[in-house]
Amino acid sequence: MDTAKRKQLRAIGHKLKPVVMIAERGVTEGVDAELERALEDHELIKVKLAILEPEDRKLVTRHLCETHKAELVQSIGKVVLLYRAAKKPNPRLSNLLR
Repeated sequence: MDTAKRKQLRAIGHKLKPVVMIAERGVTEGVDAELERALEDHELIKVKLAILEPEDRKLVTRHLCETHKAELVQSIGKVVLLYRAAKKPNPRLSNLLR
Protein backbone atom coordinates (compact mmCIF):
# COMPACT_ATOMS: atom_id res chain seq x y z
CA MET A 1 0.00 0.00 0.00
CA ASP A 2 1.44 3.35 -0.99
CA THR A 3 1.62 6.41 1.26
CA ALA A 4 -1.21 8.31 -0.45
CA LYS A 5 -3.62 5.36 -0.11
CA ARG A 6 -2.64 4.88 3.56
CA LYS A 7 -3.21 8.59 4.23
CA GLN A 8 -6.64 8.45 2.56
CA LEU A 9 -7.65 5.39 4.61
CA ARG A 10 -6.46 7.01 7.85
CA ALA A 11 -8.58 10.08 7.09
CA ILE A 12 -11.67 7.90 6.54
CA GLY A 13 -10.86 5.78 9.60
CA HIS A 14 -10.53 8.79 11.88
CA LYS A 15 -14.30 9.11 12.36
CA LEU A 16 -14.97 5.37 12.72
CA LYS A 17 -15.79 3.66 16.01
CA PRO A 18 -14.28 0.24 16.87
CA VAL A 19 -16.54 -2.57 15.64
CA VAL A 20 -14.65 -5.44 17.28
CA MET A 21 -13.05 -5.58 20.71
CA ILE A 22 -10.47 -8.16 21.72
CA ALA A 23 -9.86 -8.63 25.45
CA GLU A 24 -7.29 -10.58 27.46
CA ARG A 25 -8.75 -13.93 26.34
CA GLY A 26 -7.42 -13.13 22.90
CA VAL A 27 -8.82 -14.10 19.53
CA THR A 28 -11.64 -16.62 19.90
CA GLU A 29 -13.67 -18.34 17.21
CA GLY A 30 -16.48 -15.81 17.68
CA VAL A 31 -14.08 -12.88 17.37
CA ASP A 32 -12.63 -14.36 14.18
CA ALA A 33 -16.11 -14.79 12.67
CA GLU A 34 -17.16 -11.24 13.59
CA LEU A 35 -13.92 -9.78 12.25
CA GLU A 36 -14.35 -11.66 8.97
CA ARG A 37 -17.93 -10.37 8.60
CA ALA A 38 -16.92 -6.80 9.48
CA LEU A 39 -14.05 -6.75 6.98
CA GLU A 40 -16.25 -8.17 4.23
CA ASP A 41 -19.04 -5.65 4.92
CA HIS A 42 -17.11 -2.51 5.78
CA GLU A 43 -13.62 -3.05 4.24
CA LEU A 44 -12.05 -0.55 6.68
CA ILE A 45 -12.58 -1.21 10.39
CA LYS A 46 -11.23 -0.22 13.78
CA VAL A 47 -10.45 -2.93 16.31
CA LYS A 48 -9.94 -2.17 20.01
CA LEU A 49 -7.36 -4.35 21.74
CA ALA A 50 -8.03 -4.36 25.50
CA ILE A 51 -4.67 -6.04 26.10
CA LEU A 52 -2.21 -4.53 28.56
CA GLU A 53 1.17 -5.50 27.11
CA PRO A 54 2.21 -3.63 23.93
CA GLU A 55 4.14 -6.67 22.69
CA ASP A 56 1.02 -8.86 23.03
CA ARG A 57 -1.00 -6.26 21.09
CA LYS A 58 1.55 -6.41 18.28
CA LEU A 59 1.33 -10.21 18.18
CA VAL A 60 -2.48 -10.14 18.06
CA THR A 61 -2.43 -7.48 15.34
CA ARG A 62 0.00 -9.52 13.26
CA HIS A 63 -2.18 -12.62 13.75
CA LEU A 64 -5.32 -10.71 12.63
CA CYS A 65 -3.61 -9.39 9.50
CA GLU A 66 -2.26 -12.80 8.51
CA THR A 67 -5.42 -14.76 9.33
CA HIS A 68 -7.83 -12.39 7.59
CA LYS A 69 -5.49 -11.21 4.80
CA ALA A 70 -5.95 -7.63 5.98
CA GLU A 71 -3.50 -4.74 5.92
CA LEU A 72 -2.60 -2.72 8.98
CA VAL A 73 -3.27 0.92 8.13
CA GLN A 74 -2.60 2.46 11.53
CA SER A 75 -1.98 1.48 15.13
CA ILE A 76 -2.42 4.03 17.91
CA GLY A 77 -2.35 2.80 21.49
CA LYS A 78 -4.94 0.06 21.85
CA VAL A 79 -6.77 0.74 18.58
CA VAL A 80 -5.78 -0.62 15.17
CA LEU A 81 -7.21 0.27 11.78
CA LEU A 82 -7.43 -2.67 9.37
CA TYR A 83 -8.22 -2.68 5.64
CA ARG A 84 -9.18 -5.44 3.23
CA ALA A 85 -10.87 -4.80 -0.10
CA ALA A 86 -14.21 -6.61 -0.41
CA LYS A 87 -14.86 -8.94 -3.33
CA LYS A 88 -18.25 -7.27 -3.93
CA PRO A 89 -18.43 -4.00 -1.96
CA ASN A 90 -21.90 -3.07 -0.71
CA PRO A 91 -22.36 0.71 -1.14
CA ARG A 92 -24.66 0.84 1.90
CA LEU A 93 -22.16 -0.88 4.23
CA SER A 94 -18.69 -0.07 2.92
CA ASN A 95 -16.88 2.67 4.84
CA LEU A 96 -15.03 3.54 1.62
CA LEU A 97 -18.08 4.08 -0.59
CA ARG A 98 -20.26 6.04 1.83
